[in-house]
Amino acid sequence: MVQIGKFNTLEVLKELDFGMYLDGKELGEILLPVRYIPEGLQIGESVEVFIYKDSEDRLIATTEIPFAQVGEFAFLSVNSTNRIGAFMDWGLMKDLLVPFREQKTKMMEDRSYTVYVYLDQESQRIVASAKIEKFLDNVLPEYEVNQEVSVMVYQRTDLGFKVIVDNKFSGMIYFNEIFCDVRVGDTLTAYVKYVRDDQKIDISLQPLGYEQRIDPLSESILEALDENDGFLPLSDKSPADKIEEYFACSKKAFKKAIGALYKKRMIEIKENGIFRAQK
Repeated sequence: MVQIGKFNTLEVLKELDFGMYLDGKELGEILLPVRYIPEGLQIGESVEVFIYKDSEDRLIATTEIPFAQVGEFAFLSVNSTNRIGAFMDWGLMKDLLVPFREQKTKMMEDRSYTVYVYLDQESQRIVASAKIEKFLDNVLPEYEVNQEVSVMVYQRTDLGFKVIVDNKFSGMIYFNEIFCDVRVGDTLTAYVKYVRDDQKIDISLQPLGYEQRIDPLSESILEALDENDGFLPLSDKSPADKIEEYFACSKKAFKKAIGALYKKRMIEIKENGIFRAQK
Protein backbone atom coordinates (compact mmCIF):
# COMPACT_ATOMS: atom_id res chain seq x y z
CA MET A 1 0.00 0.00 0.00
CA VAL A 2 1.39 3.38 -1.03
CA GLN A 3 1.19 5.94 1.80
CA ILE A 4 0.84 9.68 1.34
CA GLY A 5 3.14 11.61 3.66
CA LYS A 6 5.70 8.82 3.96
CA PHE A 7 8.57 7.30 2.02
CA ASN A 8 7.63 4.58 -0.48
CA THR A 9 9.70 2.47 -2.87
CA LEU A 10 8.03 2.72 -6.30
CA GLU A 11 8.80 1.38 -9.76
CA VAL A 12 9.46 3.70 -12.72
CA LEU A 13 6.81 3.15 -15.40
CA LYS A 14 7.73 5.71 -18.07
CA GLU A 15 9.89 8.74 -18.74
CA LEU A 16 8.88 12.09 -20.26
CA ASP A 17 10.66 15.41 -20.76
CA PHE A 18 9.35 16.80 -17.46
CA GLY A 19 9.91 13.75 -15.28
CA MET A 20 9.17 10.10 -14.66
CA TYR A 21 5.88 8.46 -13.78
CA LEU A 22 6.00 5.97 -10.93
CA ASP A 23 3.65 3.09 -10.14
CA GLY A 24 1.53 4.39 -7.27
CA LYS A 25 -0.58 1.18 -7.20
CA GLU A 26 -4.08 2.11 -6.00
CA LEU A 27 -3.21 5.83 -6.18
CA GLY A 28 -2.42 5.65 -9.89
CA GLU A 29 0.65 7.02 -11.64
CA ILE A 30 2.65 9.56 -9.60
CA LEU A 31 4.98 12.11 -11.16
CA LEU A 32 8.61 12.37 -10.07
CA PRO A 33 9.64 15.80 -11.49
CA VAL A 34 12.86 15.85 -13.47
CA ARG A 35 14.72 17.92 -10.85
CA TYR A 36 14.33 15.06 -8.33
CA ILE A 37 15.36 12.16 -10.58
CA PRO A 38 18.55 10.42 -9.37
CA GLU A 39 21.25 10.18 -12.00
CA GLY A 40 21.08 6.96 -13.97
CA LEU A 41 17.55 5.94 -12.91
CA GLN A 42 15.94 3.79 -15.61
CA ILE A 43 12.46 2.53 -16.51
CA GLY A 44 11.72 -0.68 -14.57
CA GLU A 45 13.96 0.27 -11.66
CA SER A 46 12.67 1.26 -8.22
CA VAL A 47 13.32 4.48 -6.32
CA GLU A 48 12.56 5.58 -2.75
CA VAL A 49 10.43 8.73 -2.76
CA PHE A 50 8.31 10.83 -0.44
CA ILE A 51 4.68 11.30 -1.58
CA TYR A 52 2.67 14.49 -1.02
CA LYS A 53 0.23 16.80 -2.82
CA ASP A 54 1.37 19.92 -4.63
CA SER A 55 -0.37 23.32 -4.63
CA GLU A 56 -2.73 22.08 -7.37
CA ASP A 57 -3.73 19.03 -5.33
CA ARG A 58 -1.80 16.58 -7.51
CA LEU A 59 0.18 13.71 -6.04
CA ILE A 60 3.91 14.37 -6.40
CA ALA A 61 6.96 12.24 -5.60
CA THR A 62 10.23 13.71 -4.42
CA THR A 63 13.62 12.41 -3.36
CA GLU A 64 13.99 15.38 -1.00
CA ILE A 65 13.78 14.55 2.70
CA PRO A 66 11.19 16.45 4.77
CA PHE A 67 11.96 17.35 8.38
CA ALA A 68 9.07 15.10 9.45
CA GLN A 69 6.76 12.49 7.96
CA VAL A 70 3.09 11.86 8.74
CA GLY A 71 2.85 10.53 12.29
CA GLU A 72 5.89 12.42 13.59
CA PHE A 73 6.48 15.51 15.73
CA ALA A 74 8.81 18.29 14.62
CA PHE A 75 10.00 21.76 15.63
CA LEU A 76 9.45 23.93 12.55
CA SER A 77 9.60 27.61 11.66
CA VAL A 78 6.75 29.62 10.13
CA ASN A 79 7.46 31.06 6.68
CA SER A 80 4.17 32.93 6.23
CA THR A 81 0.61 33.29 7.50
CA ASN A 82 -2.73 34.17 5.91
CA ARG A 83 -6.47 33.81 6.57
CA ILE A 84 -6.22 30.02 6.20
CA GLY A 85 -3.44 29.43 8.73
CA ALA A 86 0.34 29.28 9.07
CA PHE A 87 2.72 27.80 6.52
CA MET A 88 5.81 26.10 7.93
CA ASP A 89 9.16 25.21 6.40
CA TRP A 90 9.42 21.41 6.51
CA GLY A 91 12.19 20.96 3.98
CA LEU A 92 10.07 20.62 0.82
CA MET A 93 9.18 23.08 -1.92
CA LYS A 94 5.56 23.30 -0.72
CA ASP A 95 5.20 24.60 2.87
CA LEU A 96 3.28 22.66 5.52
CA LEU A 97 -0.08 24.16 6.54
CA VAL A 98 -1.17 24.52 10.16
CA PRO A 99 -4.87 25.49 9.96
CA PHE A 100 -6.11 28.11 12.45
CA ARG A 101 -8.20 25.46 14.21
CA GLU A 102 -5.00 23.50 14.93
CA GLN A 103 -3.08 26.40 16.49
CA LYS A 104 -2.89 26.84 20.27
CA THR A 105 -2.15 30.52 19.86
CA LYS A 106 -1.90 32.56 16.68
CA MET A 107 1.33 31.58 14.99
CA MET A 108 3.75 34.32 13.93
CA GLU A 109 6.13 34.50 10.98
CA ASP A 110 9.79 33.62 11.66
CA ARG A 111 8.94 31.89 14.93
CA SER A 112 9.23 28.16 15.54
CA TYR A 113 6.68 25.78 17.05
CA THR A 114 6.37 22.09 17.86
CA VAL A 115 3.77 20.43 15.65
CA TYR A 116 2.43 16.99 14.80
CA VAL A 117 2.25 16.07 11.11
CA TYR A 118 -0.83 14.14 10.01
CA LEU A 119 -2.94 13.28 6.96
CA ASP A 120 -6.31 15.01 6.81
CA GLN A 121 -8.69 12.17 5.95
CA GLU A 122 -11.17 14.31 4.01
CA SER A 123 -8.77 16.17 1.72
CA GLN A 124 -5.91 13.62 1.83
CA ARG A 125 -3.61 16.59 2.32
CA ILE A 126 -0.69 16.63 4.74
CA VAL A 127 -1.22 19.22 7.49
CA ALA A 128 0.10 19.86 10.99
CA SER A 129 -1.26 20.66 14.44
CA ALA A 130 0.25 22.53 17.37
CA LYS A 131 -2.21 20.83 19.75
CA ILE A 132 0.39 18.26 20.72
CA GLU A 133 -1.37 16.55 23.61
CA LYS A 134 -4.24 15.11 21.56
CA PHE A 135 -1.76 13.10 19.48
CA LEU A 136 0.07 11.52 22.44
CA ASP A 137 -0.90 8.00 23.53
CA ASN A 138 -3.08 7.80 26.64
CA VAL A 139 -2.17 4.21 27.51
CA LEU A 140 0.16 3.26 30.35
CA PRO A 141 3.70 3.03 28.89
CA GLU A 142 5.55 -0.22 29.53
CA TYR A 143 9.01 1.09 30.33
CA GLU A 144 11.58 -0.22 32.77
CA VAL A 145 13.35 2.11 35.17
CA ASN A 146 16.54 3.50 33.59
CA GLN A 147 15.44 2.43 30.09
CA GLU A 148 17.01 4.57 27.38
CA VAL A 149 14.53 6.60 25.31
CA SER A 150 14.55 9.38 22.74
CA VAL A 151 12.82 12.60 23.80
CA MET A 152 11.86 15.80 22.02
CA VAL A 153 11.52 18.93 24.15
CA TYR A 154 8.29 20.73 23.25
CA GLN A 155 7.30 23.08 26.08
CA ARG A 156 8.88 24.96 29.01
CA THR A 157 6.83 25.06 32.23
CA ASP A 158 7.34 26.35 35.78
CA LEU A 159 8.61 22.91 36.84
CA GLY A 160 10.76 21.99 33.87
CA PHE A 161 10.40 20.90 30.27
CA LYS A 162 7.63 18.79 28.80
CA VAL A 163 8.96 16.20 26.37
CA ILE A 164 7.60 13.74 23.84
CA VAL A 165 8.97 10.28 24.62
CA ASP A 166 9.70 7.97 21.66
CA ASN A 167 7.28 9.96 19.48
CA LYS A 168 4.38 8.58 21.58
CA PHE A 169 4.16 9.55 25.24
CA SER A 170 4.22 12.61 27.47
CA GLY A 171 7.15 13.12 29.82
CA MET A 172 8.74 15.74 32.09
CA ILE A 173 12.33 16.72 32.87
CA TYR A 174 12.52 18.79 36.07
CA PHE A 175 14.73 21.88 36.30
CA ASN A 176 16.56 20.65 39.40
CA GLU A 177 17.78 17.61 37.46
CA ILE A 178 19.06 19.47 34.41
CA PHE A 179 22.80 20.19 34.21
CA CYS A 180 23.17 21.19 30.57
CA ASP A 181 21.59 23.55 28.07
CA VAL A 182 18.09 22.40 27.10
CA ARG A 183 15.86 24.21 24.63
CA VAL A 184 12.45 23.66 23.10
CA GLY A 185 12.95 21.69 19.89
CA ASP A 186 15.95 19.69 21.16
CA THR A 187 15.98 15.93 20.52
CA LEU A 188 17.89 14.15 23.26
CA THR A 189 18.79 10.72 24.57
CA ALA A 190 17.27 10.31 28.04
CA TYR A 191 16.32 7.73 30.67
CA VAL A 192 13.07 6.70 32.35
CA LYS A 193 12.90 7.51 36.05
CA TYR A 194 9.28 6.70 36.81
CA VAL A 195 6.05 5.93 34.96
CA ARG A 196 3.18 7.65 36.76
CA ASP A 197 -0.42 6.46 37.03
CA ASP A 198 -1.57 9.37 34.82
CA GLN A 199 0.45 7.88 31.90
CA LYS A 200 3.09 10.59 32.16
CA ILE A 201 6.77 9.77 32.56
CA ASP A 202 9.43 11.38 34.72
CA ILE A 203 12.59 11.60 32.63
CA SER A 204 16.27 12.03 33.46
CA LEU A 205 18.97 13.22 31.08
CA GLN A 206 21.51 11.06 32.91
CA PRO A 207 21.35 7.32 33.59
CA LEU A 208 20.10 6.66 37.10
CA GLY A 209 23.08 6.35 39.41
CA TYR A 210 24.96 8.94 37.35
CA GLU A 211 25.48 11.03 40.45
CA GLN A 212 27.62 8.25 41.97
CA ARG A 213 29.99 8.24 38.99
CA ILE A 214 32.54 10.73 37.74
CA ASP A 215 32.99 11.05 33.98
CA PRO A 216 36.45 11.68 32.44
CA LEU A 217 35.85 15.41 31.90
CA SER A 218 34.80 15.87 35.53
CA GLU A 219 37.94 14.01 36.62
CA SER A 220 40.05 16.34 34.47
CA ILE A 221 38.39 19.39 36.04
CA LEU A 222 39.08 18.10 39.57
CA GLU A 223 42.68 17.31 38.69
CA ALA A 224 43.15 20.79 37.24
CA LEU A 225 41.68 22.32 40.41
CA ASP A 226 44.04 20.28 42.60
CA GLU A 227 47.02 21.40 40.48
CA ASN A 228 46.03 25.08 40.74
CA ASP A 229 45.44 25.46 44.48
CA GLY A 230 41.75 24.65 44.20
CA PHE A 231 40.78 27.42 41.77
CA LEU A 232 40.21 27.81 38.02
CA PRO A 233 39.19 31.10 36.39
CA LEU A 234 36.38 29.38 34.47
CA SER A 235 32.63 29.20 34.95
CA ASP A 236 29.46 28.50 32.99
CA LYS A 237 29.68 32.07 31.69
CA SER A 238 33.23 31.78 30.31
CA PRO A 239 33.79 32.09 26.54
CA ALA A 240 33.69 28.81 24.65
CA ASP A 241 37.18 29.28 23.21
CA LYS A 242 38.67 29.73 26.69
CA ILE A 243 37.00 26.52 27.89
CA GLU A 244 38.25 24.66 24.83
CA GLU A 245 41.78 25.94 25.49
CA TYR A 246 41.73 24.46 29.00
CA PHE A 247 39.91 21.17 28.45
CA ALA A 248 39.51 20.64 24.65
CA CYS A 249 35.76 20.30 25.08
CA SER A 250 32.62 22.22 24.17
CA LYS A 251 31.08 24.77 26.50
CA LYS A 252 27.98 22.58 26.72
CA ALA A 253 30.01 19.58 27.92
CA PHE A 254 31.90 21.75 30.43
CA LYS A 255 28.69 23.19 31.88
CA LYS A 256 27.25 19.69 32.22
CA ALA A 257 30.38 18.46 34.00
CA ILE A 258 30.62 21.33 36.50
CA GLY A 259 26.86 21.10 37.08
CA ALA A 260 27.27 17.45 38.07
CA LEU A 261 30.26 18.26 40.31
CA TYR A 262 28.32 21.08 41.95
CA LYS A 263 25.42 18.74 42.65
CA LYS A 264 27.85 16.31 44.31
CA ARG A 265 29.12 19.30 46.36
CA MET A 266 32.63 18.74 45.05
CA ILE A 267 33.02 22.29 43.72
CA GLU A 268 31.69 25.78 44.29
CA ILE A 269 30.73 27.99 41.35
CA LYS A 270 31.32 31.73 41.72
CA GLU A 271 31.41 34.68 39.34
CA ASN A 272 35.19 34.64 38.98
CA GLY A 273 35.51 30.88 38.55
CA ILE A 274 35.16 27.49 40.19
CA PHE A 275 36.64 26.41 43.53
CA ARG A 276 37.37 23.00 44.98
CA ALA A 277 34.89 22.43 47.79
CA GLN A 278 36.38 22.02 51.24
CA LYS A 279 36.47 18.38 52.31
